[in-house]
Amino acid sequence: MKKLISVIVPEHGVTASITDTLRFFGKANELIRSTGGDDPFAVQLVGFTREILLEEGRVCMRVDKTLDETFLSDLVIVPAVSGDVLRATQFNRHYFPWLVDQYKSGAEIATYCVGAFVLAATGLLNGKQCSTHWKYAHEFRSFYPESTLVDDKIITEQNGIYSSGGGISYWNLLLYLLEKYSSRREVLEVTKFFLLDIEKTSQAEFMMFKGQKEHGDETVRKVQVFIEANYRDKINIEKMAEDFSIIRRTLERRFKKATKNSIAEYIQRVRIEAAKKEIEMGRRTVNEIMYEVGYSDMKTFRDLFLKITGLSVTDYRDKYSFRY
Repeated sequence: MKKLISVIVPEHGVTASITDTLRFFGKANELIRSTGGDDPFAVQLVGFTREILLEEGRVCMRVDKTLDETFLSDLVIVPAVSGDVLRATQFNRHYFPWLVDQYKSGAEIATYCVGAFVLAATGLLNGKQCSTHWKYAHEFRSFYPESTLVDDKIITEQNGIYSSGGGISYWNLLLYLLEKYSSRREVLEVTKFFLLDIEKTSQAEFMMFKGQKEHGDETVRKVQVFIEANYRDKINIEKMAEDFSIIRRTLERRFKKATKNSIAEYIQRVRIEAAKKEIEMGRRTVNEIMYEVGYSDMKTFRDLFLKITGLSVTDYRDKYSFRY
């Protein structure tokens, strides 16, 4: 029996994430047919109206089903949205009860990138792990604290709900779903056709550390600014707390609450982000960069770089360094 896959067409939806899904399952069906099998997937577009304008009115997408029609999906896909994610989420609130009903009736649900904001607004991500675009991790945690954001992961799965990380990492989620619903052989064939990286599981290498300053604790914000200005030096947390007229233990508690990082972790992330930028410029040796960002032990530096970015220093340089 064919699996019915319903792809919602959200307002402010990213067109490519919708059409790529159609192409992906269409190609999977084609490859399976070529080996004598029947099409395993039936894919339909679902909307709150029959036609939905995307890309600021440049694209008109006509759906196969509307929310007032009765059907049960095997898998529902929530594509990415664009622009102001919170505004886009509210524009799509008419999907909330429908998504909940589909899930409670047995459908699995997958969300792409910041489509996680739309799904989280339904409450279906409460108590569950999920991923989203790394750039919006802080906003997601602030608005949906009941969900557990795993911001370095490209794919998460829990209780029939799947999510992908930022950008086009939804291709990796599609491969994951294809293997679940079909077999590894089909995954390899589709991977070759679309020239995909089947083994990518983390978006850590793409993450740019933004400092996480969108909170209301002014003292913590000043400490962040101090760290970012002095990361090359050895920072004594006890003395820094004294300089800001606050007890160290209180500062550490407030810092962790505001930024979701300990002070030590924050210093590490600032230093590694600075190292990434130096590596990308390609003008200094790794040894010079290590000293420039405040480290004196190469093993410590390399281990931290790998832990935070998911790549070794050498691999990161090979992938992202400018060549002059």
